[in-house]
Amino acid sequence: MDNKAIQILEGNTIELFKTIESESVDLIIADPPYNLGKDYGNNHDLKDFEEYLSFSLMWLNEAKRVLKKTGTIYVFMGFQFISYLYNVLDQKNEMFFNSWITWHYTQGMGKKKGFSPRHDDILMFTKSKDFVFNLDDIRIPQKFFRERNNMLGANPGDVWQFSHIHYSNPEREKHPNQKPEALIKRMVLASSNENNIVLDPFAGSGTTLRVCQQLNRNCIGFEINPEYIKLIKSRLEKPFLGYDSEDPRMDRIPNDLPKDKSNEKVSTTLASFVSSS
Repeated sequence: MDNKAIQILEGNTIELFKTIESESVDLIIADPPYNLGKDYGNNHDLKDFEEYLSFSLMWLNEAKRVLKKTGTIYVFMGFQFISYLYNVLDQKNEMFFNSWITWHYTQGMGKKKGFSPRHDDILMFTKSKDFVFNLDDIRIPQKFFRERNNMLGANPGDVWQFSHIHYSNPEREKHPNQKPEALIKRMVLASSNENNIVLDPFAGSGTTLRVCQQLNRNCIGFEINPEYIKLIKSRLEKPFLGYDSEDPRMDRIPNDLPKDKSNEKVSTTLASFVSSS
């Protein structure tokens, strides 16, 4: 995709939102700082409780404003503030709740007392009840072929398994919170169409922009750190060799493939399955 369709804007998220026309964005994928004190170079992710909630309310109000009526927002958040963000989206912004997604990963911080965290939460809200959702673009191959099942695959559900981008991964960028590309790919495919506008108000390492570049979406990224903007631009110029992660279920091959190809319905669905795998 032409990089002219990928825009990176430098500055404060709240101020940059004001440059975006109302009801002009099809999809927002937001991975805001979790307020855990992480070092993001020219800023630290540490506000007092009320200040952080006020900041969240301001940018989420702007997010709702710029979304089209058919638009969707996904918001990543840690457990300390996820319930508060739910309240802002549901009660204060009066958006429509769709899913509370759990991103499960196999590697994470270890604990000697208590259970080690192995997931992040992602809220999915829509601006109205009439929203884009392309289920056929994100189906998971079935374990078994059964005519009562959709032969093209199953709904991925609301528990997603994608590995972290480990620090030893050659595609790991110098950013403390890089998200897996295939995780973002699922959101983009499900909730937007080609040539739609996707907005990432906390661009970070540029994963959303990189995915949109490959999926023929227009994308706008906001980023406050000029060093990360350099990183993103460099990433977008690299040749694309495949996504840096994938849902392990995508490798499924049903273990009872239909043998009677004289059955036209089975043959058609089998051909669709093979071509999409």
